[in-house]
Amino acid sequence: MRQFIRHPSDIPIEYSFANARAHEKEHLKNVSEGGLRFFASVRLEIGSAIRINIPVCEPAFQATGVVVWCRPQGDHYDVGVEFEDATTEFSVRMVEQVCHIEHYKKQVLEKEGRRLSGEEAAAEWISKYAKDFPR
Repeated sequence: MRQFIRHPSDIPIEYSFANARAHEKEHLKNVSEGGLRFFASVRLEIGSAIRINIPVCEPAFQATGVVVWCRPQGDHYDVGVEFEDATTEFSVRMVEQVCHIEHYKKQVLEKEGRRLSGEEAAAEWISKYAKDFPR
């Protein structure tokens, strides 16, 4: 049984290793209080310290973690990162909401043909679903 609820997402993510200046851009697959999952184009070493940046909100979500698994999936790798710092919980909740809003924005476009701005999507999502969002 999972310790944390995972929230699906497909938003952009940037990562770098603790001792590197360059960063890679990928897409987040899901996020929870304990960590996140994303696809990488290269194999990442289990146990590596990693910096995560999710630039979809201001200020951008930033956290450090450790690669806890890396599994080949066709032409890419499925990567799991566990957060190092327990104080990231509040920030993770904000990222979870952003993920839900971005997912809602795409759903509305696909199902209804409406193109929402970030603000419009946030306002609609909050009015419909925020009361059900775990605190």
